[in-house]
Amino acid sequence: MTALHPGDTLDHYRIESLVARSGMASIFRATDMLNGCTVAIKIPHPEMEADPQLFDRFKREQEIGEKLDHPGVMRVFKDTNRSRIYMAMEWVEGQLLRNLIGGRAKMPADRAARITAKVCDALDYIHTHGVVHRDMKPENIMVDADDNIKLIDFGIAANEGSRRLTFAKLSNVMGTPDYISPEQVKGKRGDARSDIYSVGAMLYEMLTGKVPFTGNNAFLIMNDRLLNSPVPPREIEPSISPAMQEIIYRALERDPKNRYGAAREFAWDLEHQDQVGVSADRPELENWKTRKSHWPKKILTYALLALVPIAVFSLLLWVARRA
Repeated sequence: MTALHPGDTLDHYRIESLVARSGMASIFRATDMLNGCTVAIKIPHPEMEADPQLFDRFKREQEIGEKLDHPGVMRVFKDTNRSRIYMAMEWVEGQLLRNLIGGRAKMPADRAARITAKVCDALDYIHTHGVVHRDMKPENIMVDADDNIKLIDFGIAANEGSRRLTFAKLSNVMGTPDYISPEQVKGKRGDARSDIYSVGAMLYEMLTGKVPFTGNNAFLIMNDRLLNSPVPPREIEPSISPAMQEIIYRALERDPKNRYGAAREFAWDLEHQDQVGVSADRPELENWKTRKSHWPKKILTYALLALVPIAVFSLLLWVARRA
């Protein structure tokens, strides 16, 4: 299809500038000529449209975006009369949370709690509407000048009632190593508690300037998450309160049954820290000192399970491009 340039029109949108390009799509800033509003236009690359599974993913993101209506979630506008495949989305002012904590800068506890509580409020909304984000990370959260947030990029979200992506179980393992939950590492699809885990990891990073688990590559990071406990936040930053540390631990429980059952519970604790009971005998406060670094067979199996669909995906994409 013809490439778009500033000044071009796409239906009733006037293209202003290209703002981002990924392997899947290009995003343009545009003006809706019907009402003068600024919007974002996301257009899949031709190879994505030609691949049924990738195109399904794009359509899934569109379906989810069109059904959600919350101030903490980027809106996708419905329009049945389009001349080509694209998404028209709300233009979001602000910056990515990643930019606020880039370089591992520590964030004041009150601000970190405020931003995280707003993220939890948006998550609670999407969860109650049958959607799990499954890729919560600082790159997928916009923050404006007043610390209001927007969740963005629902490209690998799970939509209750929609057909499940079955492309070599691609939907089971995608996510970001620094924030992906233990159950997703094990190849499970993940649910609302998986999003909660990811937000707990982000809160840890906001307060300490470090991610909870580390390694020289993605597999080592996942290995660390399954075998070890993170360094207690107060060991890194003593100004973190015992209540805040307890909140982080509740979000980062390895077993999802022990985590917050809903994002609103997470938010409530952040907003009522004086009422959070602190567990003084948490094993994580001691066992973090013993680091397991071996690669048992079970962990290697999880790593291979994560690698296989990525390899298959890459192979099929290569074949499609050569066809």
